[in-house]
Amino acid sequence: MISRVADHCFWFGRYVERAESTARLLATTHNLALDAELEPAACWRPVVVVAGEEAAFVTRWGDDDATFADGERVEQTLTWDDETGVSIRRSVASARWNARSIREVVSMEAWESTNEIHLYMRGETARADFADRRQDFYRRVRSSTQLVLGQLRSTMLHDEPLDFIWLGVMVERVSQTARILDVHHHAITAGGRRHEVVATSLWLSLLRSLSGYEPFMKRNQGRVASDQVVRFLIGEDRFPRSVAYCVRSAYERLCAIRPPAAADLPGGQSLERLRILDELVRAQRSELHDGEDVHELLTTVVDEIHALCESLGKELLGHA
Repeated sequence: MISRVADHCFWFGRYVERAESTARLLATTHNLALDAELEPAACWRPVVVVAGEEAAFVTRWGDDDATFADGERVEQTLTWDDETGVSIRRSVASARWNARSIREVVSMEAWESTNEIHLYMRGETARADFADRRQDFYRRVRSSTQLVLGQLRSTMLHDEPLDFIWLGVMVERVSQTARILDVHHHAITAGGRRHEVVATSLWLSLLRSLSGYEPFMKRNQGRVASDQVVRFLIGEDRFPRSVAYCVRSAYERLCAIRPPAAADLPGGQSLERLRILDELVRAQRSELHDGEDVHELLTTVVDEIHALCESLGKELLGHA
């Protein structure tokens, strides 16, 4: 498999997952801003930080509470702005471009679904849905991207192209989970003592932003506590969006692409980096006791995933 195709497969997976994650985060925060006893800026600033767009947002609009209190501006920017690298519209367009570049390896069903969501995002129907039926709009984006992910697993050969696509999905997912958990955990725990109802609402919002509400309630019956939520989102092996699950899945996909025993093949540095990160997460997931421990681990995960993408690019994806 040539590196150009592998690169497009990897980024196709990342952009599909990114569009889905951004839509879910915006939908959850939109509801939280309506329901929770929080200042608007406390709801929307973490969304911009998670997206990695805080510096650009401040440069464009200014750095004050009024800037981040404007939830409509945040939603418009992270949904429609083509200059914002993580916006839904930009992510969908990038996913479609990568899929088109490897049309020979992506199944017809997955390609058609990718093209459909791209055309929807470029048409007037999406604008009307966003203006009048905001939650329906986000739900359609999530359903469409989840359909693509499901079709990839059910209609493609399970060989190298799918391995690279799913490696991209897992890398993006673990990065999103770590960023969302780190930022929201800090915002919730650093905001002073809150009423128990408000605190529970915030933790449930965090779970919903990662599609983890129902799995968490099935796994942890009873009162929602911060340490339970954190340990679930970091270390639950059976939840497909936890940090531990995603890191292990990424490692398994890279092992399928580049077996550990094949010392003469490129990709050894990336594989070793993932192996060490997997061991680190599994060793520390049951020992997290305070906010600093959580922040340190999640910061390490985000930094290591960033370094992993650089090493993958140089070793396997043909980057200079």
